[in-house]
Amino acid sequence: MGDGTAVRLEPHEIALLGDGPRAAVTVALVDLYQRGLVVADRPGTMRAGVADAVSAQRPPSPLAQEVHARLHEPAGLRTLVKDPGVRLAVALMRVPLAEAGLLRYPLLGPTRGARRHVRELRQRHPLPAGRRGLTDQDRLLAVALHGEAALRLLVPRFALRAGLVRRAEVGGKGLIKHSPRGTGGGGGGYSYCGGGGGGGD
Repeated sequence: MGDGTAVRLEPHEIALLGDGPRAAVTVALVDLYQRGLVVADRPGTMRAGVADAVSAQRPPSPLAQEVHARLHEPAGLRTLVKDPGVRLAVALMRVPLAEAGLLRYPLLGPTRGARRHVRELRQRHPLPAGRRGLTDQDRLLAVALHGEAALRLLVPRFALRAGLVRRAEVGGKGLIKHSPRGTGGGGGGYSYCGGGGGGGD
């Protein structure tokens, strides 16, 4: 099987190899959000939307389908990652990756070849400069490879309300102490919001 790097990987698989189950579930959530199948609920939680998952041309991954099934009531990312059904879906994801030589037995951590492949993908697909002109798959790949920076750039409102990114601390002692005079206290919130243009995420 070699080092498995010739295998075509989906974004949630790349996220699992690069940063583990939490990253894979995050990619699944962004996929569901782009389809209208998940919305932010109470601060730090998400719930299933009203769209029909079966009607999509490209069906969600088995992991995304399991995450969607879990969101019949609001839940946060940490709860989802620990959910038995979601954990099983992640375990089933690992089987073909291990067979392809991308995960090593018995602990199923990424192999050296898998880590190198993810590094190469990050180099070939840097963080986009903005949101315009990206397909849904482009966004998922960016989130898989660049994590929180991509979430803040591509789906900032959803990521913040759903608890997928940490809230920036605004007005902390360090910020006040070190901010230059005459700046109006500095700008809080995201350092990465952007990509120009208005519109929602």
